[in-house]
Amino acid sequence: MTVDSRIPGFKDSSVEQRRSVVSERTGVAVTDLDVLDPARGLDTEHADHMIENVIGVLGIPVGIATNFRINGRDYLVPMATEEPSVVAAASNAARMARDLGGFFTSGTGPVMQAQIQLLDLPDPEAARLRILEQRSAIVDLADEQDPTLVRFGGGARDLHVRLVPTRTGTHVVVHLVVDVRDAMGANAVNTMAEAVAPRLAEIAGGRPLLRILTNMADRRIVRARAVFDRDLLGGDQVVDDIVHASALAEADPYRAATHNKGIMNGITAAVLASGNDTRAVEAGCHSYAVGPHGRYTALSHFEKTAAGHLSGTLEVPMAVGLVGGATKAHPVAQAAIRILGVATAGELAEVVVAVGLAQNLAACRALAAEGIQRGHMSLHARTVAVTAGADAAELDVVVTQLIQDKNIRVEHAEKVLAELRGRS
Repeated sequence: MTVDSRIPGFKDSSVEQRRSVVSERTGVAVTDLDVLDPARGLDTEHADHMIENVIGVLGIPVGIATNFRINGRDYLVPMATEEPSVVAAASNAARMARDLGGFFTSGTGPVMQAQIQLLDLPDPEAARLRILEQRSAIVDLADEQDPTLVRFGGGARDLHVRLVPTRTGTHVVVHLVVDVRDAMGANAVNTMAEAVAPRLAEIAGGRPLLRILTNMADRRIVRARAVFDRDLLGGDQVVDDIVHASALAEADPYRAATHNKGIMNGITAAVLASGNDTRAVEAGCHSYAVGPHGRYTALSHFEKTAAGHLSGTLEVPMAVGLVGGATKAHPVAQAAIRILGVATAGELAEVVVAVGLAQNLAACRALAAEGIQRGHMSLHARTVAVTAGADAAELDVVVTQLIQDKNIRVEHAEKVLAELRGRS
């Protein structure tokens, strides 16, 4: 089914109307979206099987980002976040790229690595070579642990050995490189690491300690690029200023941290909605931002094209999957995957990174064009008004007054609300 992600007026519709539109555009039955109701989603019985010591569940708003065209195909993207403006900003940025082709993505494949740490070696250099001599046997032993993964075309692909000087001596660290197919991969690579660790220790003449994946997934890179329309951005000066802001983020780690947080606003929201491990993705992205030179820098880059538009690029590790974990256990995550209509973990990863680039562009534009608070103001004001107790009939009046007064605080909202009720 062909999806059209351009939905004018979507934000002005009711929740029920939005669900109906999502159903029509994606082919997902409206009844399949019932799990998005708190009472029908993740209940305490399901939650009790997911983690220990369960006493309840925490609800996070799930919104739909519109306008996304990625590699020529439209997507409606579920995003789970508590932060106002994130979904709207990503949708608006995607609209600015849409008529110039949208987003184009590529990736290196679903490859993860496990690390096996070996200690108490009298001859680390020679141990490294002895392990490499047994590379094929170790890879075969790893594959024996997961015949299902091998049957689907995945499995251990290679083995690397590093000597790592530490304050407690030189450690031999073996990296087992594994194609995990449509899984995030933690369970698969950890099982393999546990299985090969005794054999590696025997070959090396030492003892194994850590046997676990690395979240620095630098062999699982996903790239996204897009060109954003100069006029929709606000003109030549805005384009130039976004390039200047990008240059500062590349040069200054203080700015880079906030710049990259803007990227993660989009990435984390899309990853969370799909039931994937947000902490693993965040660890991978931020470690990648340090890079081989050991200096934290921007993950994205913005440049001015020959035609005067704005070119944006983003390249990050993206360890997400479609099998295992909360992706299969959480009913809302299952609904999100159906709405997306992705067929592989690689496709999901590419959508997620495109969302990250869109979110980053939206934040940079707000900073360059009007300041972050003005763009954030109306949505933040709604949250404040609700916190103060405004009901649906009072909400728009209170929000308008808060913005007009330039005082978006709960105590002021309570005062405005009291005055409104006193007049009625």
